[in-house]
Amino acid sequence: MIPDAAEKRARYAAARERLHALWVGEPDAIARMAAAACVLHEAMPHAFWTGFYRVVGGELVIGPYQGTPGCSRIGWGKGVCGTAWASGETQVVPDVHAFPGHIACDSRAESEIVVPVKDARGTVVAVFDVDSMEKAAFDEVDREELERIFAGWV
Repeated sequence: MIPDAAEKRARYAAARERLHALWVGEPDAIARMAAAACVLHEAMPHAFWTGFYRVVGGELVIGPYQGTPGCSRIGWGKGVCGTAWASGETQVVPDVHAFPGHIACDSRAESEIVVPVKDARGTVVAVFDVDSMEKAAFDEVDREELERIFAGWV
């Protein structure tokens, strides 16, 4: 079941507070990503895959994440994740089957949101990807709240 806007905001506020506590003093990016994947997966009951693709050697490489196995590597501009990486902009996709070039890592995916994660210079260092088995599971509330969480990444 997809939470309404008020419930989403409350869940994200609790997740943001928990992540702040986990991230304080933790310099390792992968440890921070692991915490975010876990906390946000718990905060989004309508998601079945929640995690990161990290920019490594000119492609996106999976992990850390929560959920079923995903694609191991994704190229620049390929699929929703590669598009978010190339554009530097969040992608909110209500129907993945209508997204040109969508990569079906899990055939159960119906909708998706992908948020670029940037370093202090504004360079995309990873993307945060969430998949749902429900169409239109993500909206502007998700975009705003996730962007707010990852603005605190640096």
